Amino acid sequence: MEAIFEFSAALWEYGGENTWVFVTLPSESADEIAELVPRRPGFGSVKVHVQIGETEWATSLFPDKSLGSYVLPITRSVRDREQLAIGDVADVTIRVILE
Repeated sequence: MEAIFEFSAALWEYGGENTWVFVTLPSESADEIAELVPRRPGFGSVKVHVQIGETEWATSLFPDKSLGSYVLPITRSVRDREQLAIGDVADVTIRVILE
């Protein structure tokens, strides 16, 4: 079983140059995901399949209390394949894996 979310979001960098890059989920999507997925120990990550452009991969969303949402890490390999830079807006499809 899965739930699908589609949105557009700008890439942002955490911690300075050459560190982690994320997009933040819209608050409406984050609220729906929080309702669907039971609380998990540790970081509270949520397993997902993601597609940006032609690139698909499995990863996790991470809750960010300061943003009141989840953040999705975007690796360098994905950014390179899709020619995305910090500040660019990506069209994202997330399939939340409901276990």
